[in-house]
Amino acid sequence: MMVSFFDQFASPSFLGIPLIAIAIALPWMLFPTPPSRWINNRLITVQTWFINRFTNQLMMPLNVGGHKWALLLASLMVFLITINMLGLLPYTFTPTTQLSLNMGFAVPLWLATVIIGMRNQPTVALGHLLPEGTPIPLIPVLIIIETISLFIRPLALGVRLTANLTAGHLLIQLIATAVFVLLPMMPTVAILTATVLFLLTLLEVAVAMIQAYVFVLLLSLYLQENV
Repeated sequence: MMVSFFDQFASPSFLGIPLIAIAIALPWMLFPTPPSRWINNRLITVQTWFINRFTNQLMMPLNVGGHKWALLLASLMVFLITINMLGLLPYTFTPTTQLSLNMGFAVPLWLATVIIGMRNQPTVALGHLLPEGTPIPLIPVLIIIETISLFIRPLALGVRLTANLTAGHLLIQLIATAVFVLLPMMPTVAILTATVLFLLTLLEVAVAMIQAYVFVLLLSLYLQENV
């Protein structure tokens, strides 16, 4: 039974061909393409309003140099939200429960922010490794600690997204299994458990959106330090 709980996180395949590429590409096919007309339908209007509001909120603390990242960060936000939400549907696979995929997003983007900081303002970028006013005996220790914390950032990005989504999917499956087991024996308890399952599902919808937002927000904060 415990093995079957984790089977949902295995990458799907058909005739030995991995299907994770289809799972990653599918969300882009679901978004409507804005037409050339001046008047759009309600779905495109809401989609455009959401992306504009998110981009303005994200780019507000950044200077003009950081605005070049607006398209990349907004696209990543929409992509992660869509994948996380589709993963809550029955009999679907959530690619963002794979640590390798999340690290593939986190490491290059984090490394790009570090390279930009070292290229544009190396003194300020290196100055983050040593807080101002540090006593002289603590300087070597703090430099080591800040360097370790710098290199842990992409790992924290990937692990946070993976752990939150994996824990939520496991809880939903465990409680759903309990509902089916308790239904013939204790219907009242099963109904109460189903209510908890419904509330947990609503919570997981919020977590799916919040975790995508946190992922992109932390990347923007790393970018803010280096531009």
